[in-house]
Amino acid sequence: MKIALLFLLTFTGLGCTAQTTNPLSSNKDDNTLLWEISGNGLTSPSYLFGTFHLMCKDDIRFSANLRQAIKDVQDVYFEMDLDDPANTFGALLYMNMKDGKTLKDLYNDSDYQKLNNYLRDSLQLPTAMLEKMKPGFLEAMFYPKMMPCKNIGSIEEALMKIAKAGKKEIRGFETIAEQAAVFDSIPYETQAKSLLQTIDSLDQYKKYFDTMTRVYLSQDIKAIEGLLSKSEFGMEENREALLDNRNRNWVNQLKKILSEKTIFMAVGAGHLLGENGLISLLRKQGYQLRPILNQ
Repeated sequence: MKIALLFLLTFTGLGCTAQTTNPLSSNKDDNTLLWEISGNGLTSPSYLFGTFHLMCKDDIRFSANLRQAIKDVQDVYFEMDLDDPANTFGALLYMNMKDGKTLKDLYNDSDYQKLNNYLRDSLQLPTAMLEKMKPGFLEAMFYPKMMPCKNIGSIEEALMKIAKAGKKEIRGFETIAEQAAVFDSIPYETQAKSLLQTIDSLDQYKKYFDTMTRVYLSQDIKAIEGLLSKSEFGMEENREALLDNRNRNWVNQLKKILSEKTIFMAVGAGHLLGENGLISLLRKQGYQLRPILNQ
């Protein structure tokens, strides 16, 4: 569950024509998930927002400032272009392990039987149907078991509805192939161990999930960063693959994108934080990052 939980926290040149007529109010401190990007030659601001990929629908609410930020830009960027069928349906092509690996190759007989029983009894899924799936992808199927609600939503999906209503172009920084490669960079044996830990400790992970949700909703970015540093989330061993490398790649793209148009970018909140987070990396490139009130 370390891996799966992290993925919750953890894509033209039109010219900068969109102008913000009423600057959005600043937050009194850095405890916000909405940031304005300006300076470094930009004539109009863009915006950065940290998401939590799955949440109870009743907890998904957007502030007036956030809605205004989307209204004031030209394009909306997610980690992937969520409006592209090649990315959504193409995920099926990248769920399986490479080199013919199967789940049975990763477990001894006893642990494999435990997995098989859980999938059959708790998820009503036959192991044979999932035999080649990457354990990290399979683990993500456990999210609903950890959530305290039946009505589950996606922050990205809700943001996309706002963007489409405003006739904004949806874009992304990565392809599904690139995101799937992140799973391949984490040894399948590591993923398999995490998957089994989830089955053995589901009640404990429900508590972790609840803690992550509460901290995210508080928008206390120092608390979010502190949470990710805890050993139970296993961030340090996977930080380069899950966050740092991807952040550097996105900033390289942003240097060109931000010079050509205004954007609202929504990525997992974990990407905003720390020395190698997007806030820090963009500031090192000469941009000004201003915390925006998001209540």
